[in-house]
Amino acid sequence: MKKFLSLVLCLVLVLTLSVSPASSKDFFLTLAHNLAEDHAVHIAMTEWAEKVDAASNGSITINIIPNGQLGSEADCVSQIQAGQLEMTKVSAGTLANFATAWNCVSVPYVFRTKDHLYNVMNGEIGKDLYALTNKDGFIGIAWLESGTRCFYTANKAVRKPEDLKGLKIRTMDSQMAIDMMNAFGGSATVMGYSDIYTGMQQGVIDGAENNITALRDHADVTKYYCYDEHTMIPDVIVISSKIWDEMDDSQKKIMNDTAAEMIANYRGLWAKFEDDVKAQVEGKVEYVTDVDKAAFQSAVKPLYDALKDKDPATYSFVERIQKAN
Repeated sequence: MKKFLSLVLCLVLVLTLSVSPASSKDFFLTLAHNLAEDHAVHIAMTEWAEKVDAASNGSITINIIPNGQLGSEADCVSQIQAGQLEMTKVSAGTLANFATAWNCVSVPYVFRTKDHLYNVMNGEIGKDLYALTNKDGFIGIAWLESGTRCFYTANKAVRKPEDLKGLKIRTMDSQMAIDMMNAFGGSATVMGYSDIYTGMQQGVIDGAENNITALRDHADVTKYYCYDEHTMIPDVIVISSKIWDEMDDSQKKIMNDTAAEMIANYRGLWAKFEDDVKAQVEGKVEYVTDVDKAAFQSAVKPLYDALKDKDPATYSFVERIQKAN
């Protein structure tokens, strides 16, 4: 009888194990980016990683490597594609090199306000953009505000497009950024961010375009920061499609829910970051606010017309963004 009962218990145990869901797989993820540890982006992602670890009971660990230790944004994306890295933070402009429709967020003045930007990126349009690079082996999982990009110059204030004539302005390695500069009448000069200071100091370039936090690094060679506010290009956190597909539904929910919380909290963190930078460079840079923004908007209208004719996929997203609240 004892042998029979033991056999029955063993059988019950086997059946129970066979129908019980498999335990979640553990994930040890590396997230690389090219910003410093005191940057708002790094701080936000570090807090996010801690919340993911706690919410997943340690089944998802995110190790963040800052300062470009694993290479440029393009390098990190390539490492994800090669299976050597799981996650990275990149500018949306970099993603356009893989899916051109990402150019939609780099189109000058496509976003009317910060609220417009947040509504678009947190809604269906943002989700559709995230999925564009799935074919390339990675997808978007979160985005972070990266301020409003404006011109800053070494010697000449920029109040209207004509003021850019003859000026060499550093741009990102983005065709949209180059086309924008040409439309404004300036001379686009592509170079790495780390070369801007020396370039302005030696007169290789006359200025650059970026959000105001760039003055942390360039205030000593900048005389004017000009509020034309031509673009609001977000940062995007991407993850390997293979890794994402291996996660179970509960783990994906944890990643998504904590990411949404990070995005919401980051708005205030970014605003404080901008204020702190302004305080740091007080007295070094003159802020030019009497900018003819309407003239800049008019100057880039041909970019919209060109997109409509030559890149209908990107233009479709532009139209959706413009129609969004």
